[in-house]
Parts: sequence; C-alpha cells; structure tokens
Amino acid sequence: MHCPRCDHSDTKVIDARNQRDAPVKRRRRECSECGRRFTTYERIEDLLPMVVKRDGRREIFDRRKVIAGIRKACQKRPVSANMIEEATQRVERVLLDLGEREVPCVRIGAEVRAELRAIDSVAWIRFSSVYLDFRTIEEFRAALDELDAERGDEG
Repeated sequence: MHCPRCDHSDTKVIDARNQRDAPVKRRRRECSECGRRFTTYERIEDLLPMVVKRDGRREIFDRRKVIAGIRKACQKRPVSANMIEEATQRVERVLLDLGEREVPCVRIGAEVRAELRAIDSVAWIRFSSVYLDFRTIEEFRAALDELDAERGDEG
C-alpha cells in the first residue's frame, strides 16, 4: 500500500476493524517515511455477472454506475452516503446470489428501484421516472398510485 502523500511503499497497519453489517475491512495505516496516517477499506472482490444492455450489448458490471444512479435520485433528500453504499451492497449481493454469468440491465434497475422504495419515496419516483422512461402524465400517476396503494397497506 502506497502512502497518498509521499507515495512511499512501506506502510504499516496500526488498527483494523470489520465494518458492521458490511463485507469490508477498515484499516488505519501509517507511512514509515513521512508519518502520515490514512484509512483504507478492503473488500472481497466477487465475480459479478456481465450486464446485458437493452440493445444486446454486454458490459462489465460497474458499481459506480449504481451508486451514481442512486445518488442522482437522492439529491437534496435526507439520504446519507452510508445508506447509498449499503443499498449498493445489497444490489450486488442479489446479483451474486443469482449465480448467473449474465444479468439483464432491467433486473439491476428493478433491484435499485426496490432499494430506493425502502429508502425514500421521492428518490424512488425520481429514479422510476427516468429508468422506466415515463412519457405521459398517466404513467407518472400510475407510479404515484402504486406508491399510495403501498402506503395504504402499511398504515
């Protein structure tokens, strides 16, 4: 591990902790050259499936795209970065648990929608309106009615 300040390759771990409810190990490190302390996060890299796009193209799953989509939907909403990270991890877990080599992008979108629905209804409707490509006000109303019906079941 190279120091982010001086790029020296000799750093030592001074503290290591498992992140609660996440497959990530947090390591606090110190550079033996300049003394700077910094934190790294270690994650097991599972082999995620290829994503089959709507036009048939295939590409490697990119968690940054999931995070970016969730962040965009959650702009100016009371959703923490930690909540976004946890939602992304749950989406990845579902994809890994499928055990498939390829997954249609619509399946990933459905998982993201499910996560957003649990986190924030406004973020859910924002994501849905873009992801499902609402073209009419009736499509938008139908999504809102779906949300209202669900809330009616809860309360």
